Amino acid sequence: MVSWLFISLVITILLTPGPTNTLLASSGIESGIKKSIKLIPVEVMGYFIAISIWGLVIDSVAISYPLLPPILKLISATYIAFLAIKLWKSAMVDTNLTLSLISPKALFYATLLNPKALLFASVVFPTSTWSSASAYLAHMGIFLALIIPIALFWVSIGSILVSNRISWLNQRNLKRIASYILISFSIPLCYSAILSLRKILN
Repeated sequence: MVSWLFISLVITILLTPGPTNTLLASSGIESGIKKSIKLIPVEVMGYFIAISIWGLVIDSVAISYPLLPPILKLISATYIAFLAIKLWKSAMVDTNLTLSLISPKALFYATLLNPKALLFASVVFPTSTWSSASAYLAHMGIFLALIIPIALFWVSIGSILVSNRISWLNQRNLKRIASYILISFSIPLCYSAILSLRKILN
């Protein structure tokens, strides 16, 4: 069964500004919502391939190297904290979202190489996902379904930012909110990883 914790983590991390979301927002600025919709299946495919590969690799070596999962969890927690600090520091700097027209190929590679894929595979998706076909289908299905509205959200953000229709919806506020949320997940994630390491080492 898919937990609400899994769903909330997926939504939070997918909403966080990153390379894929920046490209989606850029497409929203230049091409509008209607033309940018064609990029969403590309993002879905990129995440599907990247997370599946990372998950299978981690699962295949976890038995021989039991320290790997908690270490990856600790690295992921550190990455989340780093991203939160980076977002907070850059909150006062306006990011230039006006790029050249975004191609499906560019978005696919940006998503395939997105560090979030490793974070999803090593921490967010439960370990049972990689050893049970039913668990894999359930979690991956919900994950891929959640991408669609969130991708539409970021495309819409691009069109809103360029038109300045909503005063409070700006890059600074979005980055600061994302920073707070990321830190709130990083701390318990780090604590969980340390407990797992202590249990294995003792």
